[in-house]
Amino acid sequence: MNTAGMDYQLSSELTERILAIRLVAFDFDGVFTDNTVFVDQHGVESIRCWRGDGIGTARLERLGVATVVISSETNPVVEARCRKLGIAWVQGCLDKSSALETHLDMVGCRSLDEVAFVGNDINDACCLRCVGLPIVVCDAHPDVAALGVYTTRAAGGHGAVREVCDLIRYVWIEDGRPDGA
Repeated sequence: MNTAGMDYQLSSELTERILAIRLVAFDFDGVFTDNTVFVDQHGVESIRCWRGDGIGTARLERLGVATVVISSETNPVVEARCRKLGIAWVQGCLDKSSALETHLDMVGCRSLDEVAFVGNDINDACCLRCVGLPIVVCDAHPDVAALGVYTTRAAGGHGAVREVCDLIRYVWIEDGRPDGA
């Protein structure tokens, strides 16, 4: 999905929440991926990700907004993708909200009000309920869809991560903050 030409119709409340963000935390499966897993005859799993998401996360980092993936899965593909994108990750995490709070200190956030969390399923509900900017992908499970203050137009694995990054960047630049490219 090309989000460059998106017409953002944002409330002043949503704009203020976005301007407060210092950390964006993402679930992996269903957010970076389309929630599909390919399994070969040897049991080796592979997934697909949206290539443009990496440009989005890099641009956020240049703005000074930290990023992290917090995944309940333990899968080498999470580490491989995060390493390639140069973003932090926590995986095999049964308590995502504790992992999120631990990461706050690491990036210098004062509170969860400075955090956006992007999720898609019931194991993300705890984080969606406790952050300043809860975001769900448009194909999120119905049990968490209502928890999002913002719902992406793009589906998980189809540019949702890039959309979130572009949205934050757009609001920050409109507010006169440095571009960061």
